[in-house]
Amino acid sequence: MSPLTTTGMRVLSVDRYGPPEVVAVAVRPRPVAGVGEVLVRVHAVCVTSADSAARSGRPQLARLAFGLVRPRQPVLGTEFAGVIESVGEGVTTLAVGDRVVAASGAQFGAHAEYVVVAAAGAIAIVPEGVALGDALAICEGGLTALPFLRDEARLASGQRILVNGASGSVGSAAVQLARLMGADVTAVCSAPNAALVAGLGAARVIDYRSDDFTRSTERFDVVFDAVGASSFARCRRVLTPGGSYLTTVPSPAILLHGVVARLSGLRARLALTGLRPPAAKRADLDRLLGHAATGDLVAVIDSRYPLDGAVEAYRRVDSGRKRGSVVLDLVAD
Repeated sequence: MSPLTTTGMRVLSVDRYGPPEVVAVAVRPRPVAGVGEVLVRVHAVCVTSADSAARSGRPQLARLAFGLVRPRQPVLGTEFAGVIESVGEGVTTLAVGDRVVAASGAQFGAHAEYVVVAAAGAIAIVPEGVALGDALAICEGGLTALPFLRDEARLASGQRILVNGASGSVGSAAVQLARLMGADVTAVCSAPNAALVAGLGAARVIDYRSDDFTRSTERFDVVFDAVGASSFARCRRVLTPGGSYLTTVPSPAILLHGVVARLSGLRARLALTGLRPPAAKRADLDRLLGHAATGDLVAVIDSRYPLDGAVEAYRRVDSGRKRGSVVLDLVAD
């Protein structure tokens, strides 16, 4: 451990909106677990598209959530994995030494060497045999993909789903989860990632650079736009009667399209999965980690960086070309 963290800890701090270079390593007091809380020493944490939006303040709509003038929360990061360092009074379900994955949600704060979370919050024990980094990557995309497919799409065995952005963290989780649900999966990504998504369970792969899936003669019960690169207006023609268009990216258009879709017997939905109750997230973490333990879900990790390499990690996320998760390793797994 760095001498700087003997009484404190290193964090990634963002005090103004801007490019990746605004991210800096800073020293903060190490938190202490209170009643009903646990202190986790972070081994690995993701840099996500949500972190990128909170850092850059783009699109402008994002500033309504993250701060109008500057980031409201200077330490970003949501999903992380690590080992419990100490437990607060009243904690009986978790113990020192437990290997866990957790999600801080809209509070952020996970880009740090130590994080305090509620023992009854969005935290779950990682099964033996599953590496912390792998568990983290599976849960990062899975925590978004699972509620979209299960709750919003109500995806059922035998249905046909198209996943746009299938090689990203959310998309790669969606391909795997849809396969586990018994759906027929068509994946949209670039040609270099075709073998990856086919190996994850996609029956067909469309190269978005050469084929426009919205002009396809095929019809789908669900179109899940995991990267917000399309729209309901473009996708409605490839939906079956009663079909659903789902997107992870908030915009004024999706609110209007939700009304238009209902009038035409379709569904266009945005779900803010990060705002779900901690108990719901905890149940999903347990489910995802159970699949990880059996090998039914595999980690897709684009790249890994040390904490000091956070600027490069953000550049990779900003490129829009990452495959799966971008991970910061704070402790060797």
